[in-house]
Amino acid sequence: QVQLVESGGGLVQAGGSLRLSCAASGRTFSSYAMGWFRQAPGKEREFVAIISRSSGSTLYEDSVKGRFTISRDNAKNTLYLQMDSLKPEDTAVYYCASRSRSWDPATADASDYAYWGQGTQVTVSS
Repeated sequence: QVQLVESGGGLVQAGGSLRLSCAASGRTFSSYAMGWFRQAPGKEREFVAIISRSSGSTLYEDSVKGRFTISRDNAKNTLYLQMDSLKPEDTAVYYCASRSRSWDPATADASDYAYWGQGTQVTVSS
């Protein structure tokens, strides 16, 4: 049974930083592409960042480029999202997600991901 558990969210002032973690269990973490997505109230879930199985390839949504960094530690079965220079518009519930098959590439389409965590709230005050 695949489980993804996010942590690290919270309330931070604009310009501050947070580091989100996603602990994975139930299968070989290093075999699957992963991603971070977010959903603000009244909005659809949107792509934030994705990473390939080996960390050799990453992709970021334009508004977070240069501020957010996605990484993974395959030895610890954990996905990370370092968020710096946070803005009020970054306020959302952040979710980690995993592709279902080991050969599936990392993509920016949330509908491509089979497994999701429960989400962690990030609130950025102005």
